[in-house]
Amino acid sequence: MSSNWLETKLGDVVELKRGFDLPESQRESGSVPIVSSSGISGYHSTFKAKAPGVVTGRYGTIGEVFYITNDYWPLNTALFVKDFKGNDPRFIYYLLQTIDFESCSDKGAVPGVNRNDLHQLMVEIPGLPEQQAISYILGCLDDKIDLNRRMNRTLEEMAAAIYKSWFVDFDPVVAKSEGLRPFGMSDEIASLFPSSFDNSQTAPIPKGWEIKKVADICNTQYGYTTSASDEQVGPKFLRITDMNKEPWIEWRNVPYCEIHPSIYPKYKLNIGDVLVSRMADPGKAAIIEEEVESVFASYLVRLKTRSLPLSFFLFYFLRSDQYLDYANGVKIGAVQSGMNAKIIVDCNIVLPEPELIDHFYSIIKPLRQKITSNLREINTLSQIRDSILPKLLSGEIHLKQAETITEE
Repeated sequence: MSSNWLETKLGDVVELKRGFDLPESQRESGSVPIVSSSGISGYHSTFKAKAPGVVTGRYGTIGEVFYITNDYWPLNTALFVKDFKGNDPRFIYYLLQTIDFESCSDKGAVPGVNRNDLHQLMVEIPGLPEQQAISYILGCLDDKIDLNRRMNRTLEEMAAAIYKSWFVDFDPVVAKSEGLRPFGMSDEIASLFPSSFDNSQTAPIPKGWEIKKVADICNTQYGYTTSASDEQVGPKFLRITDMNKEPWIEWRNVPYCEIHPSIYPKYKLNIGDVLVSRMADPGKAAIIEEEVESVFASYLVRLKTRSLPLSFFLFYFLRSDQYLDYANGVKIGAVQSGMNAKIIVDCNIVLPEPELIDHFYSIIKPLRQKITSNLREINTLSQIRDSILPKLLSGEIHLKQAETITEE
């Protein structure tokens, strides 16, 4: 630690305060983020705290810290920094990530943190110029990670919009039925769409297309039952919680599990496998896009099709409003809603000609490949950040060393 670093109580560095109550019934539509112990959980019309803000969990999720760039409403399950006392807000965000929140937990049935105990913890901080330099280095990494995630959301929205236009709204068929040229596609692809509709039991579908059950185009398999481990004791162990936040998988956050080599091939995940949750959040879907040594948990069902294009077609169908409405309508279970494998694949799906599915895949493939590339970069940047953050915040390495590591 450099000689100009100060050892003092956290309460001398910042003032933490409990957030504010805001029942669902009192929330109004707006753009102000509502921040709970697990991050942004909704939006409201008015704010209680000015940006930039730093928020951490008071009850429920303990130890996660969030940096908020807009005026916000911290909920009563969270603690927020009311006063930075002249310190750099983003540096404080990183400093709090090094705090042992568990040492201030009451260990009750619902974990809770006492802010007064937090204020008594001893921390070491540099002067403001060095705080700003540290937060700049770490902030550049976090900003690039955030940019990649936002780019991925845009790419995913583009792919989903193509699926919806072609296979839900049938825009090319509607255009051709009105004597118009389908917008935004080559003549070759446009020629694969019919120019009229057939009546079906539910709604008109493009002429020549078929209504099938999802079960007709895939096989199903339940996942492996075991416990997850943060230690690298075997392959990655994909769970429902690893699919909940984004329409892709960030493998660095997925834990591991033990599995005997003799049964590993049975549960091994392969590119093109589609996974659907059957419990907790029934109908939530993911698709495997990288070769990762991994298996899937028992609350997931694997859907395996005959081809990669058909797998992606199925994946986007499972993410459509049509399927999610179906999943919400057939949830079963007295204590916890869920679906079994038979119910998951008992939904109707409109199937076009296989050649059109191939063309759909050829168009979204580069979008999904860019998503995967961005995820690999996120993984690298996250590893660098996680490696240098505690060392910078403890003074173990100096700014020049951190800059060199980041550049490399």
